[in-house]
Amino acid sequence: MQRRGLLTAAGAAGAAGLLSACRIRRVDSAASASNLPSVRWRMATSWPHALDTIFGGAETICRRVAELSGGQFQIKPHAAGELVPGLEVLDAVQNGSVECGHTASYYYLGKNPALAFGTSVPFGLTAQQQNAWLYAAGGNEAINRLYADFGVISFPAGNTGAQMGGWFKRKLQGPESLRGLKMRIPGLGGQVMAELGVNVQVLPGGEIYLALERGAIDAAEWTGPYDDAKLGLPRAARFYYYPGWWEPGPTLTALVNQRAWRRLPKEYQAMFTTACYEANITMLSRYDSLNATALQQLEQGGTQLEFYGDAILAAARTASDQLFADSARRDSSFRTIYDQWRGFRSQVQAWNRVNELSYANFSFASTR
Repeated sequence: MQRRGLLTAAGAAGAAGLLSACRIRRVDSAASASNLPSVRWRMATSWPHALDTIFGGAETICRRVAELSGGQFQIKPHAAGELVPGLEVLDAVQNGSVECGHTASYYYLGKNPALAFGTSVPFGLTAQQQNAWLYAAGGNEAINRLYADFGVISFPAGNTGAQMGGWFKRKLQGPESLRGLKMRIPGLGGQVMAELGVNVQVLPGGEIYLALERGAIDAAEWTGPYDDAKLGLPRAARFYYYPGWWEPGPTLTALVNQRAWRRLPKEYQAMFTTACYEANITMLSRYDSLNATALQQLEQGGTQLEFYGDAILAAARTASDQLFADSARRDSSFRTIYDQWRGFRSQVQAWNRVNELSYANFSFASTR
């Protein structure tokens, strides 16, 4: 717009009035913010500082609530081990030693096996499908009914996208070669691997490299090329397997103590919720960008990419289906979520088979 040619004396007066009104609104907004209480929270996480993208999900939440509240609501994120061990975040939020946390729901299968669906399950949903289930198909409400037993409320707050299948010190030769391997892998994916004969270990991210490098484990999975390289895993093992069939779209979760949540002003609750949305989308976007470059660099550095092979995938799929059926039979809360989730998966996969898979099969193959 060419304002010099358009502004008349009357227009200038009008603009001055508008600017004055804007100043008044800003003052009113600041006054409103100053009327809200000063709140200081701590956030325990399951991640080391070095993993800047996944720990960055926690930082996104903390930064955004501070900005939205004009500094009145501040949360300090803490790396794994600073306040509590990385796999004890739920306990800390539940008992109120911290107000909130950033973690993965499937770390807590021992408390309730259905919590696996809050992160990812074998042969489950892609990141986009997972978001659709959580946000639009009742998934997060179902997960929060589980967390209510612990006095906790959860929010989707990050996603790594489809993961890789892990680092192995030696090449696999079909399902039989899995037997006896010691592998770091959590969640239901770990239970499936156990059914295939793997000696499963659950370790926080900061402990994986030393265990793999020193031979305490033979294989390990974490997330994808960018984070795996940061952890040093390419220096400890040569063979990098794909796909990560147990984590096709894993959600990371913000947990909040319910008592602390109820004490928050509604404005702060809205800010926290919005910040979690941002963290969820931002993390996925960053990983998709960073992993593409990181994988290329790993290959150039000597990492050998290996496909799991149809035989291993078929065996894992069969074991997964059996695990779901057995868990549903033993546990009513698992059965409730599984039945609803399975119906959604069937519907969304039928749709994505038409719109996305057909495109990917042609476009990705021709690009390669």
